[in-house]
Amino acid sequence: MILLRVLAAAICVGTPLGEALAERALALANHRAVYDLSLLKTSGAKAPAQARGRIAFDFSGSACEGYVQNFRQITELQPSEGAAKLSDMRSATFEGGDGADFRFKVETKVDNSRAEEVDGIAKKSSDARLSVDLSKPKRARVELVGPMLFPTEHLRRIVETAMAGEHLLEARIFDGTGDGEKAFDTLTVIGKPTTEPPQEKAARVDELKNMRRWPVAISYFDLGKKDGQPIYVLSFDLYENGVSRALTLDYGDFVLRGDMTDLVLQPTPACKK
Repeated sequence: MILLRVLAAAICVGTPLGEALAERALALANHRAVYDLSLLKTSGAKAPAQARGRIAFDFSGSACEGYVQNFRQITELQPSEGAAKLSDMRSATFEGGDGADFRFKVETKVDNSRAEEVDGIAKKSSDARLSVDLSKPKRARVELVGPMLFPTEHLRRIVETAMAGEHLLEARIFDGTGDGEKAFDTLTVIGKPTTEPPQEKAARVDELKNMRRWPVAISYFDLGKKDGQPIYVLSFDLYENGVSRALTLDYGDFVLRGDMTDLVLQPTPACKK
């Protein structure tokens, strides 16, 4: 798996050898999943008294054609005093199958405010640096120190690490969030696999029956600050085909729980000859 990852990053997918390697790469399931959010835990004076929301996630593509992700999260937080705040975040991304380029567009709106937009393209260079060209919120070019992983590449590394029986993965990632100029150091902790039937009816489908899944927790840190407290922690059960269930989003002052309410699995397209 390690050798395959090194080769896949170095060889163009459009070549015959690149296509052959892509066919052998870990196949991630094309799917659409919906999660209902609720307040799981609070701590501190800034924590909301109530919270609810929803996440809709669409994933499609292959190692040959690249990967498309469409994500939307709507969250309503009710403080102990005052009016509730409604946030709406949408993102659309395309990631090259070889993990070399990443296009992203993110829109965030709070209550009735004007949407904040981030739009750009990120590309890796041969010297492990990342170049980010932004068109929004302002035109800018940013250079970040790598090596860097994009979201789908990071997910594949996590699955591969779990399948190899390992329990820790450190990686620097770029996903276009924030102002589009920021990367994160991450630490992923992987638990023991299980094939027990899940609680949610939406996840009890034939395609996932008897498939291994692992409890995973990803901590996100500002660059160079992995010894401190994480910015946030995302936890979930991860199937070996890339589908996730049982989400928890830990923001420090409060934790949201995401229960899968809908799942549609679609065939992963074969590489074109």
